[in-house]
Amino acid sequence: MEARKNPEYLKRLATAVTDFREALVDLLELYVENGEAGGLGGFARGIAPAVFPREDASKAEIERRQARVSRAAGLAAAAVPLTNVGVGVQGVGVVDPIAAWQTITRPKPLLEVVDVLGACDQALGGLDGLILQAEAERPPTIGAEAMHPTVWGAASRLWRDRHFREAVAAAAEAVALLVKTRTGRNDVPDTSLWQEAFSDKEPAPGKPRLRWPGDPANRDVSSMNGGLRFYAPGVQMTIRNSVAHGAGQLDEQAAVERLAALSLLARWVDECDLIEAPARPGKAN
Repeated sequence: MEARKNPEYLKRLATAVTDFREALVDLLELYVENGEAGGLGGFARGIAPAVFPREDASKAEIERRQARVSRAAGLAAAAVPLTNVGVGVQGVGVVDPIAAWQTITRPKPLLEVVDVLGACDQALGGLDGLILQAEAERPPTIGAEAMHPTVWGAASRLWRDRHFREAVAAAAEAVALLVKTRTGRNDVPDTSLWQEAFSDKEPAPGKPRLRWPGDPANRDVSSMNGGLRFYAPGVQMTIRNSVAHGAGQLDEQAAVERLAALSLLARWVDECDLIEAPARPGKAN
């Protein structure tokens, strides 16, 4: 996704700009501005630094705070091109106020303190506007974490390591185990398992069926049962078998689509009733 259209990224960037501004203000506590009492009274502006270290400031503490500002500037720098907050300097052109913040402490400074702090405030305002626009324009999304717990529980570790094919394979195995656990069937291959679980035949001893809840004569219920007879083994053959035996890696989009199919199947398995054969006369329940 393009950075300016990603609200989460823009929010993190706004936090980075805020951190940079706060770190700079913290550093400036150890300085006095040129023109302030203790400075040069505003003389040699443009030649002398914009700020001077206070006489009582520790050099080690100045260096520590400068390092913090520099690190924060590195994280915040991406905000400048996104928000167009460059500062025009005569004879130089447009200057990046975050990247060039250190010039305020050096002779012939390109910027004044007010330039850098003002640019931060402007960037934050611009980011707020971009965030509002990105949130209004982005399509609704549901992350992989919202999948059925059986699916995401099996896939999550591999997914976070970007092993997408392996994540889908683990999720498919977990869904197969889910139906095995519900039906007590460990005696048939996985594809046959799905076919038998959703078979339209009556349950037999040791061969329970999964049925969509409701009156079997109801058109919607009948449609779901008929669909599941094809969908469940179809998912097994097209997703589980292909990732288990195929070669190469899946990209993230292809993988999340497969996880969604597995998640839907797992939810339907949960919603189905387990129909078992009636106990035979004379047999203990």
